[in-house]
Amino acid sequence: MGEIQTYRMLIDGEWVGASDGKTFDSINPSTGNVWSEVPEATQDDVDRAVQAAYRAFKTGSWSKMLPTERGACLRNLAGLLAEKSEILGRTESIDTGKMLKETRWQAKYIAEFFQFYAGCADKISGDVLPIDKPDMFVFTNREPLGVVAAIVPWNSQLFLVAVKIGPALAAGNTVVLKASEHASAAMLEFGELVERAGFPPGVINIITGHGDPCGKALTTHPKVARISFTGGPTAAKYVLHNSAENFAEVSLELGGKSPFIVFEDADIESAVNGSIAGIFGATGQSCVAGSRLYLHEDIADTFLKLMVPVAQNILIGDPLLEETQMGPLCTTGQLDCVEREVARAVEEGGKILCGGNRPEKMSGNYYEPTIIDCPRQDLHIVDTEMFGPVLSVMRFRTEEEVIKLANDTVHGLAAGIFTRDSARSLRVAKAVEAGIVWVNTYRVVSPIAEFGGVKGSGYGRESGFQAMYDYTRPKTIWMNTSSAPMTNPFVMR
Repeated sequence: MGEIQTYRMLIDGEWVGASDGKTFDSINPSTGNVWSEVPEATQDDVDRAVQAAYRAFKTGSWSKMLPTERGACLRNLAGLLAEKSEILGRTESIDTGKMLKETRWQAKYIAEFFQFYAGCADKISGDVLPIDKPDMFVFTNREPLGVVAAIVPWNSQLFLVAVKIGPALAAGNTVVLKASEHASAAMLEFGELVERAGFPPGVINIITGHGDPCGKALTTHPKVARISFTGGPTAAKYVLHNSAENFAEVSLELGGKSPFIVFEDADIESAVNGSIAGIFGATGQSCVAGSRLYLHEDIADTFLKLMVPVAQNILIGDPLLEETQMGPLCTTGQLDCVEREVARAVEEGGKILCGGNRPEKMSGNYYEPTIIDCPRQDLHIVDTEMFGPVLSVMRFRTEEEVIKLANDTVHGLAAGIFTRDSARSLRVAKAVEAGIVWVNTYRVVSPIAEFGGVKGSGYGRESGFQAMYDYTRPKTIWMNTSSAPMTNPFVMR
């Protein structure tokens, strides 16, 4: 076993350990070995981070910066991310098991998000209101909220950081960023770029720790004005409960169980590739994983005959190797959950078409790409987010039937539709209850496009220009333009 890497938190411009000296281990999921040591923040550490962010917002140099100057800091950060994408990607791959070619690309691409928000920083504006009173000039001014608590999971963490803190900083807020306890290293290395980009101390603070006390102390802190949370529904309930302590605004992105619908007129090869990418990309550890595949009965057998061999030949292995196509699951808990749910699906009548096991002679949290033919919608696996490489397949006859099946879920984050019929694609996209719908493509993102969920997949939107306004509040200002004195308030006219 190699040397264990030691990390520190970024609080008020300083790199510090936990105030009580406690740490926790991070496991390399491809080997099962400890590779790094991370501080376990105490309640005092969280308070110090929030107080630093609050000072930076209220009285620090950040509070006096012009929007163009804030944009310059974000632009500097974007350049550094592009420059250091290889290092950040490698760290994230070791820490999470995600493919290096994906993490490296993602670290470089998120530079585009910071560039986008750098350009947006001086474009937040209010409105002049056509008021129904004489001699009154009334307008709104958009003001930043204050301290933002940004909480991200381990998967796609740098991307989620970009869509949270990019608009928050562009709008003039300050941030306390909580990294996932499952994989914190890349976030802490990202903090080194924050310093170099020119952000004043306290503007961006990065803390590490578990839900209690770290997460609880952050989401209940009286000086936190907004909470942006991405994670699971169980943790989200605690976040909402905690926000009652400080009345912070809250946005939630809670994952999903996304339907991937293939009609009889679809380009089969394209749809197979899209489904493979949608469920086995990132080892299925994506909030928008297309984990429910609905096939029209006329093409179902043909589709599966093409898809199953592709899934069987996916090369599983070390995520740092270029030839590897699928890496391990991030945690042993995920692996146990996948095995348990697959076994239950078989007991309920599901048929495994491929996979269904851990690969032989491989240490680490590896699991085979798995496709399960499900005879009924009510199998438990059909509406359970697996966060693993497991695809549930069902058949349908009509457009109305598949819309009903697609919407028969507590989730509502994403959906995919494959058809050559443009009118049908629009009808189905409108009818499916999801915050993101891809037609004849899948898992495409852009800094320009908003995303978020409905139903049990949360509320609020991230990315896009509008996201900046979610990190501001309007102030309405009334100006009396008349030179005449105000009338007697006790005489109504």
